[in-house]
Amino acid sequence: MPVDTDGLKQIFLALPEVREGVTHGTLSFYLGKTFFGRMQEDGRTFALKMDFGDRDMLIAVEPEIFFTNDHFRGYAYVLVRLPAIDADRLAPLVEKSWRQTAPKRLLRAFDPAAG
Repeated sequence: MPVDTDGLKQIFLALPEVREGVTHGTLSFYLGKTFFGRMQEDGRTFALKMDFGDRDMLIAVEPEIFFTNDHFRGYAYVLVRLPAIDADRLAPLVEKSWRQTAPKRLLRAFDPAAG
């Protein structure tokens, strides 16, 4: 089932210290003061913070789901077509984005075995 706004909230807010916000009039998510995802104005595309290597790999492997555009090309974000992805596929990517954004103290608290 495709991810909708409620699904996004469920995925993001399950992670420690994530909060919901509004950026440029659309739903967004923050880890502390750090922005790491935002619904685009079309309501069907989500910009997810993702390092360049992961972003480029996702676009190459699943271009029907992941892409970029001129605006985001120079930023470490991947655009996600929400009607083309389900929560089981998106949730691990959101966690990966969270891990790339989270401070070390929060990572240790979330996953003590990781050291």
